[in-house]
Amino acid sequence: MSNQELLKEIITLLGTESNIESVANCMTRLRVKVKNPALIQKEALQKLDGVMGIVEDDTFQIIVGPGKAQKLMDLFKASYNIPTSTVDEDWKANKEKVQSKNKKSSFKQGLRTIGEIFIPLLPAIIAAGIFNGLAGLVTNLQNTGSLPLSETWNMIRLVLSLMGGAFLSYFTIFTGVSAARVFGATEALGGMVGAMTVMTQIDDISKLIGLFNEDSPLNSILRNGKGGVIGVIVGVYILSKIEKAVRKKVPDVLDLMLTPMITLFITAALLLVIIMPVTGILSDWLVNGLELLVNSTNPIISIISGYVLSALFLPMVLLGLHHGLIPIYAVQLQATGGVSLFPVLAMAGAGQVGAAIAIYIKAKKVKNMRLMKVISGALPAGFLGIGEPLIYGVTLPLGKPFITAGLGAGFGGAYVMLQKVMSTAWGPSGLTAIPLMQPNSMLNYFIGLVVAYIFGFIITAVIIKDSEVANI
Repeated sequence: MSNQELLKEIITLLGTESNIESVANCMTRLRVKVKNPALIQKEALQKLDGVMGIVEDDTFQIIVGPGKAQKLMDLFKASYNIPTSTVDEDWKANKEKVQSKNKKSSFKQGLRTIGEIFIPLLPAIIAAGIFNGLAGLVTNLQNTGSLPLSETWNMIRLVLSLMGGAFLSYFTIFTGVSAARVFGATEALGGMVGAMTVMTQIDDISKLIGLFNEDSPLNSILRNGKGGVIGVIVGVYILSKIEKAVRKKVPDVLDLMLTPMITLFITAALLLVIIMPVTGILSDWLVNGLELLVNSTNPIISIISGYVLSALFLPMVLLGLHHGLIPIYAVQLQATGGVSLFPVLAMAGAGQVGAAIAIYIKAKKVKNMRLMKVISGALPAGFLGIGEPLIYGVTLPLGKPFITAGLGAGFGGAYVMLQKVMSTAWGPSGLTAIPLMQPNSMLNYFIGLVVAYIFGFIITAVIIKDSEVANI
């Protein structure tokens, strides 16, 4: 089925074009706001070839996988006269609904907002990570004599590091622009806030106001890069509030000149005196905590922390709490040049794969052909790090396998943490994440996946009874 045909089927099963109020997309799914949810043919959508699963949340979400979600969205914009939006605009449209919910829901929405900042940056994060990893691989091979120290290989290494550094060296600027889009501020001003945090003038200003530690610059209250992307996000949020307040007071004829000047001046003052020092403390705590886990000389600590983090990750995803981890990835990447948390959490999807294989064997034994078909369709995506089809189509509906998959994934996480596996970026997990690992971590990451596959399979095969699979 072509993408055009798939989109046409999806729209029909959503209750036709007249039932659709707006459509947005993220990396793996279409997010549809409908007028009458009762008109949605959910079972037919679930079975539709090309649809990996559905999720009912603030919007009706149709999981179609990475790449395809954007292609379907492009076709939708070109072929249908229905409002489209970014995820952020979709959130704004539901503002009253969100505010009427309890504090826990507001907290979850805040975490989703963090995701909305970083999701558009994900293609560049992945590409930059792969380029930097390849540049590191060439360097290692040259150092060991496997590759010659020739001008050709030096040029290849430099071009790879150029492309990787083009994003990661200016990560705070990209974050500032994206955060401004989400918070409703002028995007260029958001980029300026991100740029200010990494400029060398910060150190000179810090020395003048007595916040710089000459003996230990990294321990300064204020220094270049202090607070990282967390400081940028907080700074741009405050910028958005200030810009809106200033714009209300400034005459229209002077708005273009005075509003950005006044907004940036106030924001810069707050950034230097409050935002960067305070978020810097938080960032330092996060990095130091991760360093204690990753660099711990006690293998018991590494094993326990890796196991717990991997085992609990997918429940965090279901609760919407995983978006809160993205700034931690970014802070660690900026501070250490690598991410230890992502490879550990990536094992969660591998546990689902192992559990699904065990269920498939049981389904075959009891002749549950429908369940076998669902699993066989979802497993290839699971191996490639797209976990939604297995989660929402297999393990979560069955209940127990979702738990046993997490228990199995923990063993992979324990191994990865024990081996101190580090990635150069974050993105899809599974086998597709191997190029994102640092060169000396690729093999151990793969072994971790295999460990998670095996234990997810064993624990599920032992705990889940044939009768439980036969009745699904």
